[in-house]
Amino acid sequence: MATKAKFRWDELNKDNHMLSMARATIETAFYGNNVVKVNSLAECYNLAKNAPGTIVTDLPIERPEEIGLEAGSKVLLFNDGNVTGRTAAARRIVGEPGVDVKKICGEVRDAVYATRTRKLYHAQAYIGLDKDFMVKAHLLIPETHEMLMYNWLLNFQYITDEYRKMYRTSNQMNSEGDIYFFADPDWSHPDYPLGLAFFDPTHNCAAVLGLRYFGEFKKGTLTLAWGIANRNGYACCHGGQKRYNLSDGRKFVVGVFGLSGSGKSTITHAKHGGKYDVTVLHDDAFIISTKDGSSIALEPSYFDKTQDYPMVSPDNKYLLSVQNVGATLDEDNKIVLVTEDIRNGNGRAIKSKLWSPNRVDKLDEPINAIFWLMKDPTIPPIIKLNGPALASTMGAALATKRTTAERLAPGVDPDALVFESYANPFRTYPLKDDYVKFKALFEERKVDCYVLNTGYLMGKKIPKELTLSCVESIVENKGKFKKWGNFSEIEIMEIEGFVPDLNDKKYKDTLRARLKDRHDFIESRKTAKGGYDELPPEALEVIDKLIKELG
Repeated sequence: MATKAKFRWDELNKDNHMLSMARATIETAFYGNNVVKVNSLAECYNLAKNAPGTIVTDLPIERPEEIGLEAGSKVLLFNDGNVTGRTAAARRIVGEPGVDVKKICGEVRDAVYATRTRKLYHAQAYIGLDKDFMVKAHLLIPETHEMLMYNWLLNFQYITDEYRKMYRTSNQMNSEGDIYFFADPDWSHPDYPLGLAFFDPTHNCAAVLGLRYFGEFKKGTLTLAWGIANRNGYACCHGGQKRYNLSDGRKFVVGVFGLSGSGKSTITHAKHGGKYDVTVLHDDAFIISTKDGSSIALEPSYFDKTQDYPMVSPDNKYLLSVQNVGATLDEDNKIVLVTEDIRNGNGRAIKSKLWSPNRVDKLDEPINAIFWLMKDPTIPPIIKLNGPALASTMGAALATKRTTAERLAPGVDPDALVFESYANPFRTYPLKDDYVKFKALFEERKVDCYVLNTGYLMGKKIPKELTLSCVESIVENKGKFKKWGNFSEIEIMEIEGFVPDLNDKKYKDTLRARLKDRHDFIESRKTAKGGYDELPPEALEVIDKLIKELG
């Protein structure tokens, strides 16, 4: 089996690198006499349907038997309260500066002790959908939170005979233990008013306490799976990937990486007016082998916003469960949804794998192109980055604009860029690891790199139709690029109405300022978190080179 769940007696000692204080604290909780194993998705559905606060809608699940549910199963709705998003401030990661592991492990032990009089449910799932990479994960959660367990099983691959057989023949990772994830959404502690999300990534365990938004469970589990992938020769991807199967027999694989609202899912699921035969890997979580360039999806389903899906949307046919949206009665007195974020922001749904009929779990073909999606008002709709170090650095400095909803401290530049390296806020290992792996894809596997601006160019909106046409031009090998100004490693596709004037002082000054933002961000990695995410010196050098070439 891929990850290790059992040990010989002579392995159970302090020299075993798979054991730690956090691991022993968290895994031990799974063996209590108050723990009940949940053995199937259908069993979990019945528990969730009857959990306090669950709304059983009158919306039928499409082809439920194909995804492990019984005929007649309905879409379940559960709402959390005021918090409808992830709480980054709650994260504590072993290895990062300032994280007192002994203190936190003591608090987790108390949290486990406090659940001794409650029934706990133990669910299991697989992360990774191909025998080349599969990880077994365990969730422990108290009674009354069955909907969180159900969503977790829907989001990942619940265990079936088919996947059990695949796991038995999957790639062995003898140095990795199973993932153990302990949760108590009812927990509270004066030292953690926003909750605690504690991760020991090298020992594949986590405790998420005082947090009930499902995204904490989804991304928390992925956090650990990505850590395993990183240690075993994969680039970890919080993005979308698809393959274009072209009429001339060519296949072209693209990966798109961007922050929420950047167009990542739009590009991944775009049908392109039926011009292409398209195969989708996933729109959120996958890994790329640095050995052969193949890619593997980590999840079968989709955790999608409901903002753009009113009740009449045909996409709602593939809903499995829904979180943080309203409900009402339709004209037939049936309980239906009130979506489009009318009730609150960030309404979410888990959609079935059936939503993408052209879906696969692995792409054997090596990736051909990576697109960094940014909202930087100085970048044209599309540019090409020709240097491997520059291409990886721009991913490390993946940028977006601040929103008008943000309250900024005095003196903060409202036009300064905000960065989230490789669009992945869930990294539990040093940033340098991602930098090196993506650079290797550009340098050794000759993957092309582009930046797509999906926002505004100096105040002029770049429509999504233009963005998709840019992608199409790359796929069809019709994109015409030319040297951009004095930049030695950047080319531009000149698009009428969107060609910035490098002789215009205002534009040039703004571009210089945004490059300086990138310089400052990379420089700050040397000291932030005690230098945990410091990048190689060449990252700063390539940005400074751009500033010098701009003049």
